[in-house]
Amino acid sequence: MVLFAALLHALWNAVMKGARDRTLTTGLLAVGQGLFGLLLLLISARISLEAVPWLIVSIIIHWGYVFLLNIAYRLGDLSLIYPISRGLAPLLVAVGAQIWVGEVLPLFAWIGIIAISIGISVLSYPVLRGALPVGGVLAAVGVGLTVASYTLVDGIGVRPAGNPVSYIAWVFIGNFTVAMYILPGRLARLRALSGKTIALGLTGGIISGCGYGLVLYAKTLAQLGSGFGTARDIGHICRDDRRPLV
Repeated sequence: MVLFAALLHALWNAVMKGARDRTLTTGLLAVGQGLFGLLLLLISARISLEAVPWLIVSIIIHWGYVFLLNIAYRLGDLSLIYPISRGLAPLLVAVGAQIWVGEVLPLFAWIGIIAISIGISVLSYPVLRGALPVGGVLAAVGVGLTVASYTLVDGIGVRPAGNPVSYIAWVFIGNFTVAMYILPGRLARLRALSGKTIALGLTGGIISGCGYGLVLYAKTLAQLGSGFGTARDIGHICRDDRRPLV
């Protein structure tokens, strides 16, 4: 689930970067995510009130994520922004889960997560030669921080929700607020877009929803830090650590 979600995430980021009007595309992505959330809500049960505060915080953090991602892709190329933001996230989530949730991963899992983070981050090596302005680097780091933040919040909130699908649905329904902020004041620009561009933006939002929904569901089956890799399976091999990973 996590590996397939990673593929979907890369796809919608490519849609975002390749858009001619990234502001409108951001709004269309939010609409697509909201539609995906409404579809999930039709097949899910009620969400537990215990999960609502986490849900609200998650929506607020997603606002920051969308804002920083838009800035980052205006200042730099996908091939530079994506490795920085996504290289930081796995390590930050694992550290955050240990500090705030008390979830301790075995040694081999930490080695795997660190290797993944370094492996992704080194793809942005042209940054060392000035290929990305300082503002772009800061925005990419900010994206990584917000990704880790909403991953931790949602990873915690989805567990007491009673129904993971319902929590996932409301996360994306909340993203309608992004569309409501972006699109109404830009209707003329929206009408000027081709049908293909609009369809691509909406499809990107649905792809994004599917990808993150899979990650959230995976977090109900394993520890938060292992949601970015195969730490759960590695833990079964690490015989010197008998603590359960679920």
